[in-house]
Amino acid sequence: MSNTGARKTGIALTDKQRIAWLRLIRTENVGPATFRDLINHCGSAELALEMLPDLSRRGGGARPMRIATVEEAERELTVARKFGARFVGIGEPDYPPALRQIDGAPPLLAVKGDLSTAVLPAVGIVGSRNASISGAKFAAMIGRDTGRAGYAVISGLARGIDTAAHRASLETGTIAAMAGGLDQPYPPENIGLLQDICEGRGLAISEMPFGWEPRARDFPRRNRLIAGVALGVVVVEAASRSGSLITARLAGEFGRLVFAVPGSPLDPRCHGTNGLLKDGAIVTTEAADVLNALSPISQIDLFSDPSVREPPYESERPMLLPPGEEERDRIVDALGPTPVEIDDIIRHTQIQPATVYLVLLELDLAGRLHRHAGGLVSLAMPD
Repeated sequence: MSNTGARKTGIALTDKQRIAWLRLIRTENVGPATFRDLINHCGSAELALEMLPDLSRRGGGARPMRIATVEEAERELTVARKFGARFVGIGEPDYPPALRQIDGAPPLLAVKGDLSTAVLPAVGIVGSRNASISGAKFAAMIGRDTGRAGYAVISGLARGIDTAAHRASLETGTIAAMAGGLDQPYPPENIGLLQDICEGRGLAISEMPFGWEPRARDFPRRNRLIAGVALGVVVVEAASRSGSLITARLAGEFGRLVFAVPGSPLDPRCHGTNGLLKDGAIVTTEAADVLNALSPISQIDLFSDPSVREPPYESERPMLLPPGEEERDRIVDALGPTPVEIDDIIRHTQIQPATVYLVLLELDLAGRLHRHAGGLVSLAMPD
């Protein structure tokens, strides 16, 4: 298969920019969506760092922001180098192309391994940690056959289905998305597998800092990486309440294809996959089901344009003037604890979109805004 999607595109960050990006994403109240808005408003991470205190103050921040220092960023870069890893920015050539396009894509990914794997079109394979023998064999078959067809296989390094998928695609290209830092693999029994991935034609990726031990709430973020990197996600076995179903839901929200393997109604491990089939997932009984569905989109360079760009020079873009107190009050009054679309805020207040986005950015940095899936926002209620 000829994969036009494997072509590298983007602009490399300078060393100075990389430090500024790392400082910005490690700063209090700055998540991926806030990072993107800051770059759009300020023109560069360096200018954003200078403006953070004022933006937070205008949003009603009750205390000074904790901004990551140059020394902290340099220390993390040094730890990464010693570990054999590096940080790749969203607009750089080695960033997974499909991941660029999702809401809240990580501005920086810590990566270790074969970077050529990052730009291959990818298939996600996920499922039960307590996999059946037949489920593990099927996951391995899908991983092996899609790998031979030119796809990378991405999964979450978990027991069961994930492990089978990774091992089957070690020679053709596999990506392990991690919930903690690259130096904190989970589960511990897959440390050897992770080493095989990074030393072969594979790649480990994480958006978390080095030393970060994964917690329960970090795994849905990891699942978001799987769904975002992949063009389609295959769910082999999944119980009714399963992290794999979170991955499938996110894949659907990102416009990816969702595949599900039918199983016995008597096996609890198949209740989730059978439910996906009822909801319209693609019935998958062989690798050809996946390959035939993905072939049309894998041949098209759909994801080459970076969603966050910063020029390799100081930006001279004009800054938007701070909104007046009346405008800010109208926007805050339009918000409440119920998530709403930003377009609805604009229509309700009749205020220019750029001003609305700036006020929301100020509130976010002050810790007064909650961001929700689908770009919805709500006002953070005081405790």
